Order: sequence, then C-alpha cells, then structure tokens
Amino acid sequence: MKTYQNLTILGTSHISKESVELIGSFVGKNKPEIIAVELDKRRLVGLLSESRMNFKDIFEWGVGPFLIGIIGSWIQKKLGNIVNVKPGSDMLKAVEMAKNNNLRLSLIDQDARITLKKLVKNFSWKEKGNLLYDLTLGMVFRKKPMKSFDLKKVPSGKLIQELLEIIRGRYPSIYNVLIEERNYVMSKNLYKLMSKYPDKKILAVVGAGHEEGIFEIIKGIKA
Repeated sequence: MKTYQNLTILGTSHISKESVELIGSFVGKNKPEIIAVELDKRRLVGLLSESRMNFKDIFEWGVGPFLIGIIGSWIQKKLGNIVNVKPGSDMLKAVEMAKNNNLRLSLIDQDARITLKKLVKNFSWKEKGNLLYDLTLGMVFRKKPMKSFDLKKVPSGKLIQELLEIIRGRYPSIYNVLIEERNYVMSKNLYKLMSKYPDKKILAVVGAGHEEGIFEIIKGIKA
C-alpha cells in the first residue's frame, strides 16, 4: 500500500481472500470518498453479471484478442479454484464497498479490447517460442521467485519485482502492453481524479503488479 497526497494505492491479488479483507478493512477504517478500480466498463459488467466471453465476441474483439481473453480467463479460473476464490473478487469487493457506502466509483483501466489487440499485434515469434518452451518445461515456474509464491496472499513487493523482471526479459510485449502502458493509462486517470477532487480521499484498488509503477508515475506528474 502506498500513499501520495490525497491518493492511496492498494495493490491486490485478484484471487486472494486476503485482498478482499484488506479492502473492506481499509474502507471501514479510513473512509475514502472515492474508490477507483482497475476495470473498464465492459469488465465491470462482466464481473457483476458473471458473464463469460462467447463466440459472438469474436466479431467485436477479433480472433487473436478473443483467444487470449479466453485463455486468460481459463487460467484465472483454475488458479481461483485452487484457493476457492472467484477471480476478480477484490475488484467486486471494492465496487461493493463503494455502493454500500455511497462513494464515488471510478473505472481507471484501459478498454480490454484495446489492450488485447495491442498485445496480439506486438507479440513476437520469439516470445511465442518462449511461451511454448515455458509452458512445456515450466522453466519460469521453477525459478526461485515461484517457490515462495502463496496464491492465498498478496505477493511481497520484492517477489513482484522479481516476477516482473522475468516477464520483462522473456515477454517484453506482455510487459509493455499489460503492465507498463496500462500503468500510464491508470496513472493519467488517477491524476485527473486527484486534480478534480483535491480535498477528497481517493482509494485506488489495482493489481499488486501495478502498484509501484503507478505510484512512481504519479509522483513524477505531481512533482
């Protein structure tokens, strides 16, 4: 968790019960007036309705982004089943707290369609080869950072940085599109909120992998 001026950034895990409890506890104790979440309108609707992507979405998303979306959802569901937590429970908790406490809710993430289309466009053959190798032999998941990875908890800052460095090295497109570019989008949207409501306390709930990046970008903007 990081605080700068009227903004607090809470890094969470999308499949961690600990994250759900942290959000509830923070809102109860600190009484923020605005809650910002790592969602766009389409993802929010999908979470609230528990709807899944279907083949009709191919025409809107395109084949590549559709397949990545399906695979990503399948992986999150499998991981969620391990810890018995529905993927996105942290975001749903933040939305629920905003609604129950009559707080302003702000969606700060980039449209998922834009993100996935960029990923498909920039994903290189080398990265595809790395992905096939890693999925087949589990090279990434045998590395030291993964040995101490507990799905039930929010990863430590040190572990997150180690994992991000692995991704940056082996999958630069994934790092640039899913992490770095979205950090800038969310930072820009949070900066607008901070400027528009300078006297209101803002809580931003984002994936733990975005916390440090967003914090540093916003400090740079406000400097």
